[in-house]
Amino acid sequence: MTALSDASVHAPKQGSPARVSRGRRSAWIGSVPFFLYTGIFLLLPTLLVVIGAFRDREGNFSLAGIHLVFSQQTLQIFWTTALLSFMTAAIGAVVGALASYALATSPEGSVLRRVYTALCSVLAQFGGVMLAFAFIALIGRNGTFTRLMRDVFETQVPGGFLSSLPGLVLVYCYFQIPLMVIVFLPALDGLRPQWREANESFGGGTWTYWTKIAGPLLAPSFFGSFLLLFANAFSAYATAAALISQQNIIVPMAIEGALRNENNPGMDSYAQALALGMIVVVAIVMIAYALLQKRTSRWLGA
Repeated sequence: MTALSDASVHAPKQGSPARVSRGRRSAWIGSVPFFLYTGIFLLLPTLLVVIGAFRDREGNFSLAGIHLVFSQQTLQIFWTTALLSFMTAAIGAVVGALASYALATSPEGSVLRRVYTALCSVLAQFGGVMLAFAFIALIGRNGTFTRLMRDVFETQVPGGFLSSLPGLVLVYCYFQIPLMVIVFLPALDGLRPQWREANESFGGGTWTYWTKIAGPLLAPSFFGSFLLLFANAFSAYATAAALISQQNIIVPMAIEGALRNENNPGMDSYAQALALGMIVVVAIVMIAYALLQKRTSRWLGA
């Protein structure tokens, strides 16, 4: 009896089924706000767009909007949007990666690093009408820089520069580069000093370290960040809309033009089809980004 009593005292106590069930139930209840928010503001609008792309204004099944998406004019709009996104993502990725490396070499708790990262966090979200107005005041037709170039250097900045593709590239880079710094800096921080020391102990130099060790480790994170920048530029609307008023050269502005079209009331399905095309492109890009980030986290712990 004594041995049995001691064994029962020292045996690990298992949670009762009722207690385990309550714990699981509380965990589900805690996640309800997240799923509710995601369902209302992400899944439901996506579902409405998918349904609306295949229906006309009367609610009947129609492929008119899908056919318009594959027209020559719409394909050109998608191509221009993809080109703009690719150019700004490439410039932002390269310049932002160099800035991130310079920032990673500074002490982690330094004032310079904290100020720079805080500034990048602000600038990455600075867009829309405010950013457009800032560039108009700087290099618009009567901007400060435009008058300086005209009066001092006798060089005329093209009047429609900000409304052109190169002008949009310049403006978009203003928030693409800080965004790259934010998303790529953790990957650089994940590089361990022991890896460089091991490379040097085996006689490797800087070139060997970056081409054989750091480069392959950072490549998935770099290309993943590039894809994130591409999706960010592809879905941007307010900045371009404030700079361009009479043209629909990118997909978000084409959606706005179709929704506001008063001459052809059947353009609603076309707008929904354009939005569906954007969803497909951004979804593909974000899936590739998630796969690259998963591969990076194996080594860098991102």
